[in-house]
Amino acid sequence: MADFIRTSRDERGVVTLRLARPDKHNALSSQMMTELEAEAQTLAADATCRVVILAAEGPTFCAGGDLAWMRDQRGMDAATRKRESRRIATALGALAELPQPLIGRIHGNAFGGGVGLAAVCDVAIGVSGAKMGLTETRLGLLPANIGPYVIARMGAARAREVFMNARIFEAEEAVRLNLLTRVVPPDALDAAVEAEVAPYLECAPGAVAAAKALLGDLAGRVGAAEVDMAIDALAARWETEEAAEGLDAFFEKRPPRWRG
Repeated sequence: MADFIRTSRDERGVVTLRLARPDKHNALSSQMMTELEAEAQTLAADATCRVVILAAEGPTFCAGGDLAWMRDQRGMDAATRKRESRRIATALGALAELPQPLIGRIHGNAFGGGVGLAAVCDVAIGVSGAKMGLTETRLGLLPANIGPYVIARMGAARAREVFMNARIFEAEEAVRLNLLTRVVPPDALDAAVEAEVAPYLECAPGAVAAAKALLGDLAGRVGAAEVDMAIDALAARWETEEAAEGLDAFFEKRPPRWRG
């Protein structure tokens, strides 16, 4: 049984996957990503599942990578760190490859890996007031393992606005950037998600899955080569003085040398 991912199902075959680590703002730990990948793989093989909703508990949708997980990676050798960092890429890949429609219920802030989770949804509904950002370069790192999925969702032109500068942006701007489909008031979120779910239940489930597969074929899926390239880029970045300084500064609660 998963500790950090909650799964519920209604009588229609609509399954909700919830990030369930609210005390840590749903930061993505190694265990959490492993559980998320396993749950996605289980649902992919479940013919009774018609639609999947990706949601989260607590005030934050996802704060990004878990700090303890990042600290542990600093002490790993390069090969081990590369294997460990692959976890988020494979979790995102399992969600992206779900044959069922994946609807994102983005009820709060999403940073780093949380942006990656929104990016793999077929439709992502956010709430007004929520903030998003690819914050890795503030630490001397890269938004690498989520990068192929983020760029596939945003397109390179929009990604250039936020991919390198760690800028925090509002949910409304995330619509323009193509990360979110629409933004609604918090009290309208569930109704907006249901409005996305309901039409699929009027369609033949096999046809929906085949249409989603065809869309992936026509638009181009994120492939193993892109994922490996991103993992290698992040592995190389971990070895730099900037990464060491950025993480030291973060954990010591001081500005890094390059700021200001």
